[in-house]
Amino acid sequence: MTHVLYLAHDLADPAIRRRVMTLQTGGATVSLAGFTRGENKLATVDGVMPIVLGETADGRFAQRVMSVVKSSFSLPGTLRQVQKPDVIIARNLEMLALARRASGIYGRDVPVVYECLDIHRLLLNEGAAGKLVNAAQRYFARDAKLLITSSPAFVSHYFAPRSGLQLPVLLQENKVLMLDETMAATPAPRLPKAGEPWKIGWFGALRCRKSLEILAEFAKRMDGKVEVILRGRPAYSEFDDFDGFVANAPHLSFQGAYKNPEDLASIYNEVQFTWAIDFFEEGQNSSWLLPNRLYEGCLYGTLPIAVAGTETARFLETRNIGHVLQSADASTLETFFRGLSDQAYLDAFVKLTAIDRTQWVTDNTDCIQLVHKLASLAAPHNGRAVEAALSTA
Repeated sequence: MTHVLYLAHDLADPAIRRRVMTLQTGGATVSLAGFTRGENKLATVDGVMPIVLGETADGRFAQRVMSVVKSSFSLPGTLRQVQKPDVIIARNLEMLALARRASGIYGRDVPVVYECLDIHRLLLNEGAAGKLVNAAQRYFARDAKLLITSSPAFVSHYFAPRSGLQLPVLLQENKVLMLDETMAATPAPRLPKAGEPWKIGWFGALRCRKSLEILAEFAKRMDGKVEVILRGRPAYSEFDDFDGFVANAPHLSFQGAYKNPEDLASIYNEVQFTWAIDFFEEGQNSSWLLPNRLYEGCLYGTLPIAVAGTETARFLETRNIGHVLQSADASTLETFFRGLSDQAYLDAFVKLTAIDRTQWVTDNTDCIQLVHKLASLAAPHNGRAVEAALSTA
């Protein structure tokens, strides 16, 4: 059985939990180590007790670097309880530095996989700071065997032309982890009943102040004809007063965290539209990503709203689904929703639900294939890794 040591930047990130579950479903044994962030509650995974390497702060890159440096000195003792893995996966740049250190502890023959699902703005900085961070990335990745990323635009806009990394790429889109077939019943259209509003869901990592301001202004203008529902994990460091702002915004509400993938059906079935727009790093990472909420909403028949010129818009236009705004502002949203008819919604819903659901889902077979790929990296060092992985197919 392939043993994966997964180094996580934020143990409370639901995406970490999903990746661990993916690896376990694929037949791997997973050891998890990483950092906590403030008050965030750990995202628990059955059978996995994470090793806490320290605490970092959201939005404070320098503090995170110092925490990684401090952790690197104590890493031999920290990992003493972890048997030698077949593969080490490093989630994000700071964990890549620790992965190289960990590989050295185990004898330098353990292959490292770099998992990068967001391009940090410092990597795109044209100044001295950006050059330094990119140089560090190239240094720590020089012996890595594979790059995992989630959007082809990350490769075409950054990794291929700018990063200097010479790694094979494995695209792992942010699809819904679907291990229980009952969790994805065929969606049904959900027209508002007489007098009820259309509903837009903005779910997941809530970090975009501009999106919040646009949605609040739009909901106010619509005066009850549209309701905006927020769920997930607000990045409080990105807002002056998230809770206060939401409390004072009419027809907009925050309804707390949810469990992914277990709660997805219930929360998406409450809304007709998904806000799939992000301005957190406008023109860079936000323009290139394909967010979790895109796949989640589409799986459950919730029409995605994107803005022109982004990878998400290109994705929707290629498949002729969802709605692409030419500009993302309250006025454009108001024009769209005031002109929206029941029939237009139903026609768009039919187009969306005609897409094969494999476009939105990571299933058991996908999990097995991922672990097989990782096992093949370990093969030169441990031939039994591939044999064990294949035996789970």
